Amino acid sequence: MVAQMDDNTTPEQAEALAQARARLAETPAQVVVANHVVGLYELAAIHLGANPPRLDEARLAIDALAAIVDSLGDRLGADHSTFKDALSNIRIVFVKLTSETN
Repeated sequence: MVAQMDDNTTPEQAEALAQARARLAETPAQVVVANHVVGLYELAAIHLGANPPRLDEARLAIDALAAIVDSLGDRLGADHSTFKDALSNIRIVFVKLTSETN
């Protein structure tokens, strides 16, 4: 989602947005994608750690994580094997919690 400037956008806000976009453009895509992978893992863990666990929310985050890790594979670079292990571990926790709640 691209932030839109409107009539209420101040020049300072427009400049801050332009600077943020410039920094993002300088960051390798692999780094940005890796940050999103970590965020999805953390999101799943938060939902699994809730009392009671929010399994549907966790499932969505895990499925999104898997979609990235499984489809991009080695394009994730040196982090790929770490991400595969993290995905496997969060799936194990999900299955364990699912069996405990049924």
